Amino acid sequence: MSDLAKIIGQRIRNYRTEQNLSQEKLAEFSGCHPTYIGQVERGEKNATLESIEKISSALNISLSTLFEKIGNENCNESIPLKCYEFVASKSKEEQEMLYQMILNIDKYKNK
Repeated sequence: MSDLAKIIGQRIRNYRTEQNLSQEKLAEFSGCHPTYIGQVERGEKNATLESIEKISSALNISLSTLFEKIGNENCNESIPLKCYEFVASKSKEEQEMLYQMILNIDKYKNK
């Protein structure tokens, strides 16, 4: 599948896990099949715009948020965007630990 399908799928997974939703619950809220949600999240299915709209609505996020910064020429080279995507793919607990680690590194660096 395309890189775009994988990026969007990962973002959907990030928003879903951030909201503590299972794939089944997201499927229920969006009117999509749970298997389809899993395939979209893994980038295995090239989702229709209608399905993406249903999923983003069920997640209470706008389409513009879901597609934010995709297609920028420097997107693959953007360290902040890579960091965001990495951290967003983690659980809330892992995100908090990573944030604390960054703060500690910054504090140590500035001594």
